[in-house]
Amino acid sequence: MCILIFVGNNGETYFNTAALVSCVQNFPKSRGPVVGILKGFAGLSGAILTQIYTMINFPDHASLIFMVAVGPAMVVIALMFIIRPVGGHRQVRPSDGLSFTFIYSVCLLLAAYLMGVMLLEDLVDVSHILVTIFTVILFVLLVIPIAIPIILSFCGESRDPAEEALLPKPEQQEAGKSEHDANEVIFSEVEDEKPKEVDLLPASERQKRIAQLQAKLFQAAAEGAVRVKRRRGPHRGEDFTLMQALIKADFWLIFFSLLLGSGSGLTVIDNLGQMSQSLGYNNTHIFVSMISIWNFLGRVGGGYFSEIIVRDYAYPRPVSIAVAQLVMSVGHVFFAMGWPGAIYIGTLLIGLGYGAHWAIVPAAASELFGLKKFGALYNFLTLGNPAGSLVFSGVIASSIYDREAEKQAQQHHIQPPVSGSIFSGMFAQDEPLKCEGSVCFFLTSMIMSGFCVVAAVLSMILVYRTKPVYAHLYGKSRT
Repeated sequence: MCILIFVGNNGETYFNTAALVSCVQNFPKSRGPVVGILKGFAGLSGAILTQIYTMINFPDHASLIFMVAVGPAMVVIALMFIIRPVGGHRQVRPSDGLSFTFIYSVCLLLAAYLMGVMLLEDLVDVSHILVTIFTVILFVLLVIPIAIPIILSFCGESRDPAEEALLPKPEQQEAGKSEHDANEVIFSEVEDEKPKEVDLLPASERQKRIAQLQAKLFQAAAEGAVRVKRRRGPHRGEDFTLMQALIKADFWLIFFSLLLGSGSGLTVIDNLGQMSQSLGYNNTHIFVSMISIWNFLGRVGGGYFSEIIVRDYAYPRPVSIAVAQLVMSVGHVFFAMGWPGAIYIGTLLIGLGYGAHWAIVPAAASELFGLKKFGALYNFLTLGNPAGSLVFSGVIASSIYDREAEKQAQQHHIQPPVSGSIFSGMFAQDEPLKCEGSVCFFLTSMIMSGFCVVAAVLSMILVYRTKPVYAHLYGKSRT
């Protein structure tokens, strides 16, 4: 079973990487929306497959496992020749904004529909015919976005000649490569020589000052007055290999921010059943379904709003990670307090904040470290998620819960089970002790809240360090 789970989860990572890298390369100017939509549907896939299983109504669990094994594999085989990079520099269309808005609308409709269907099926005894109708409508909502490429294919847009001139052809790119490299050396000198207050100027004034400084450096280098240093390795915003990124402080700021933020969110998701039971709720699966919906909306919304920040204000994308982590910090406080109905608010805030990480972090990593080795960089960063969950959920949350359960057992004169090793629970015949009340996860939730605040501080340090990069990447489009 362990080997099967290992192979299955690593197979999912391959699908995820192939789709994500291809789409980010195809839409380099819309990284936030693309990553948000893809990761959103990945988060919603469990609820979709659950609805399909409910409709088919298999008699045993072996049939469910067979469906999960065969169904996704058939989809991947059917699409593996279609999902590929197709030349991102030629994919900028005037209709992109409208197309993404349409897909966002479908995403919101799909999330609202699934939420309503799950609540209805949980609270009311629904007939099989009605479940089938619900699933058919779900398939229709999933297929609707395919209308966009079909319409664009048959109703081709006439490209403006001026816009076509801005899109370089491969041979033109090769011809201008040496000139570009020379300019890059001068630009790196400008980054070293310019005063710090230049970054605080308005975009138009900043570009003017940088151009003046660059012209002076060109002239001084030509006259031999200064010796231009050959830079070592790429600068932020250029293509990094994994080994080059591993020696950069920005990369580790992203990694540890993701580890603390997403790790604390995954701790809540892993323990949500026990948390809701300790607060007196019986239908724990409702909260699991709800947090998957909020997770989906967080991924879609995180990509959308982070794109507005970088596109309209040329401000670093990691600031939206910091906002999401502060939102999660508040959500953990609601779980810790255990007020009546607080679990609904906590589930909402944790789901939105956790989901936003997976839309914002890949887009920010591709902007800071390039697209050439994006697959390796992205998958290394995702190691922070299971690493955080292993420590926060497997060590902190479980040990605090067990300690509180033992205290309550001693108060009620119940003999706690002997725990000599991590394997003792596998062979114990007695039922594990249960903890009741907000005290069970109070300390855990407050620790997770503190971790989220630390993660937000790390994200803001990254924001401060990367302001010049985003001003260079997106400041020109605003001017």
